[in-house]
Amino acid sequence: MFFSLAIILLFGLLLGGICKKLRLPSLIGMLAVGIIIGPYALNLIDTSILEISAQLRKIALIIILARAGLSLNVSELKKVGRPAIMMCFVPACFEIIGMILLAPKLLGISVVDAAVMGTVVGAVSPAVIVPKMLNLVENGYGKDKSIPQLILAGASVDDVFVIVLFSAFLGLSQTGDMSAVSFVKIPISIVLGITVGIFVGIVLGKFFAKAHIRDTVKIIILMCVSFLLVAFEDTYGGIVPFSSLIAVMCIGISLQKVRKEATERLSQRYNKLWVVAEILLFVLVGASVNIDYALKAGVAAIILIFLVLLFRMFGVFICMLKTNLNLKERLFCMIAYLPKATVQAAIGGIPLSMGLNCGETVLTVAVLSIIITAPLGALLIDLTYKKLLTKNTLQKQIK
Repeated sequence: MFFSLAIILLFGLLLGGICKKLRLPSLIGMLAVGIIIGPYALNLIDTSILEISAQLRKIALIIILARAGLSLNVSELKKVGRPAIMMCFVPACFEIIGMILLAPKLLGISVVDAAVMGTVVGAVSPAVIVPKMLNLVENGYGKDKSIPQLILAGASVDDVFVIVLFSAFLGLSQTGDMSAVSFVKIPISIVLGITVGIFVGIVLGKFFAKAHIRDTVKIIILMCVSFLLVAFEDTYGGIVPFSSLIAVMCIGISLQKVRKEATERLSQRYNKLWVVAEILLFVLVGASVNIDYALKAGVAAIILIFLVLLFRMFGVFICMLKTNLNLKERLFCMIAYLPKATVQAAIGGIPLSMGLNCGETVLTVAVLSIIITAPLGALLIDLTYKKLLTKNTLQKQIK
């Protein structure tokens, strides 16, 4: 385990740094390290690490979502309004529809299997998008029209929506019957996640105001509360629809209202945690990529991924209608919603493990979507944000 952790962190830092020198996103190097040292290539990562890989990736996701909550400007987020709500589900729906229309023809699978595949591929990656958008907020790009906040809000809920749909279509693929309850769970899990997160944030904010403790201890408390919320969802999620990741982000948002000065310091602490968490996340995502599946996929699967991305981009464009964003800014929003990684790595193998006929095909397309969209989306964001977004102080908001 110690050897594995050492090579993950050292080589992740090394290749990430090389990519930065080449003006490429550091996550490209980290993903490459994971693929190279993972179980499907050199197999240098100890099984003890691989067995808890999903949990480690979730910890990294918790850190970045908590950081996002502490950094989001709530007043700006409220002013985003309708487009932010639409970004939570419209692009994903368009991508799933595109998969249902195209996958049966290109890959020869059934419509139901195509729907399962669409929900696996349809989620964006907060792990890629959130750090990029926080960087834009810090540097003032797109801030006047709340563009980073728009994308952050949509990406944080998009995953919940898609995962619930995945469960519904998975049940249909197994039994041929889809329960309406599965769809009712979507708004309930989102609303409960927001409510619990706001309540916990207010309670912690008042506690921090009375108890004079170090910021490091506050971070430990926040992390432990986040872990408890995730554990609750894992244990009782089937009974009580609840999104723990949305709750984690909302804790930070509500803390801002109670303890604004403290959240700025806590956000800086989370930034330091993210240095290690980012390496673990993307190296372990890379380690989950099965090269054999990717090589077997063929040209048809690659074409399919790019075609459904066009559906997704059109869905984002629909969300931007009747806003005061210009064409360049709308194009940036479409680009920013391309990266996929964590959800695909987490659920891509479930249909195969359940013995579904489409299992290997779904996993193959999920793997390819990570390899193609994570580096491509991150690279395009880095290359275009200065050209497509303005950096000024005028207080214009999306109407």
